[in-house]
Amino acid sequence: MSTGTNVLLADLHARGLISQLTAENELHEHLNTGSRTLYCGFDPTADSLHIGSLVPLLMLKRFQLSGHKPLALVGGATGLIGDPSFKAVERKLNGPKVVEEWVAKLRKQVSQFIEFNDQPNSAEVVNNYDWTKELSILDFLRDVGKHFSINSMIQKESVKQRINREGEGISFTEFTYMILQSYDFAELNRMNGCSLQIGGSDQWGNITGGTDLTRRQNGNQVFGLTMPLVTKSDGTKFGKTESGTIWLDSNKTSQYAFYQFWLNTADADVYKFLKYFTFLSVEEIESIEAKDIESEGRPQAQGILAKEVTTLVHGAEGLAAAERITAALFNGVTEELSEQDLAQIQLDGLPSSTLTSGSLVNVPLTSLLSEHGLAANGKQVKDALTRNSLFVNGVAKGMEDNMSATEIFAQTNGYYGKYFLVKLGKKKHHLFVLG
Repeated sequence: MSTGTNVLLADLHARGLISQLTAENELHEHLNTGSRTLYCGFDPTADSLHIGSLVPLLMLKRFQLSGHKPLALVGGATGLIGDPSFKAVERKLNGPKVVEEWVAKLRKQVSQFIEFNDQPNSAEVVNNYDWTKELSILDFLRDVGKHFSINSMIQKESVKQRINREGEGISFTEFTYMILQSYDFAELNRMNGCSLQIGGSDQWGNITGGTDLTRRQNGNQVFGLTMPLVTKSDGTKFGKTESGTIWLDSNKTSQYAFYQFWLNTADADVYKFLKYFTFLSVEEIESIEAKDIESEGRPQAQGILAKEVTTLVHGAEGLAAAERITAALFNGVTEELSEQDLAQIQLDGLPSSTLTSGSLVNVPLTSLLSEHGLAANGKQVKDALTRNSLFVNGVAKGMEDNMSATEIFAQTNGYYGKYFLVKLGKKKHHLFVLG
C-alpha cells in the first residue's frame, strides 16, 4: 500500500469523527502499510451499553471494513475501579459478581457490531481481568507505577477537575484508573501487536498514558485516536429522553422507542448524526441534505437515520417491528387493528403494562399514567387532560375523567375486552392490557 493520506482517516475527518490524534502523519503511514490491530474499551457500568457507545462500536466496524483487526475490550478489571474522567463524583463500586454478569452481557452486545470469522482481521473480545487478576501489588508498583509521574497525572484535565472541585476530590482508587488503562494498552501491544487505541475525547489522558507506557515498557510506538463526545444543538444531553436512557438492549429500550428516538432528531442535528451513526457515504448524506433544503417540506433525513441505525442495532426484524407499530399509531387507525395486531404490537415492544381491575379502584388517571411511565408526573397528565390531548382507544379525555381509572379501563371499553392504547400528546403511546 502507498503512503500518504490514509483513506479511512480522511473519511473520518470528513465525518467529524476525529477529535484528537497522536502523531497524525506517522499514523497515516502506519495504517497505509499493513493491517493493524486496534482496540476500544467498554467498562461494565450497567447490564447494557447505551447509544453513547455507538460511535466507538461503529468506529471499530469502520476500521475492520478497511482491513484492520478490532479488539473490543470489556473491562472486567477496570469496571471494578471506576473511571474518574470528567465525573462529578466517584462512581459507586460494584461487586465482582455483578461486574462479571455485566461483562458477559456486554461481550454479547459488542459482538453484534464486528465480524468474527476466519479472516486475518477477525474481531476478538478481550477482558482486562485476564491479565490483571494475577498481578501482585508489588509487581504493579515496581513494573508499571514507576513509569508514571504524579506531577504529570494531576495535570490531566479529567483528574484536575476532580482535584479542584471543592468537597469532592478523588480517591487513590480512581486515581490509579489511568495506570490500569495504560497497562491494558501495553499488554495488548505485547500479546496482540495492538498499535492503536480509540475512545471518546474524555479518554485522551488515559490513552496518551498508554502510548507512553507502551513506549517505555515495550519500546514500541503506538497511537491514540479520540472521537468527539456526541452533543445536541439545543444543549440537552444526547441519549436521554424524559423516559430515561436509550439502551442498546431491546429489553430495556424497545425497538419502537429506539426507532422513535432517532425519528425525533432535530433538523439541526440530523445530518451530523447521519455522518456519525451510519455507513452512508459523506456524498450521499450531503445529497440528502441538499434535497431536504430544496424540497422545503418535511425532511427525509430523520426517516433515513432511524432506519439505518435501528437496522444496525436491532436488525431487519427489529426495524420491521418498529415500523409496524409506528404505522398503526401514527396513521390514526387503531380501531382497525385486529386482536392479533394488538398482541403483536405488545410483543414488538410498544411500552406496555398489565392491569388488574383491583389495581384501578380509587386510582386517579394522573397517578396511573405517571406511575407507568407515560408522564414524568401527574401535572403533565393534568395539562394533557386540560387540552384534551389525552386519548384512550381514540377517545379524547378531559379533566372530568380524572376521578378514577376504573370506568375508563373497564372491560367493555377495551379493544377485544382488554386492550387500551393511550396516547399523550402527539408522540407518547402506551398499551395497557387487562390481565
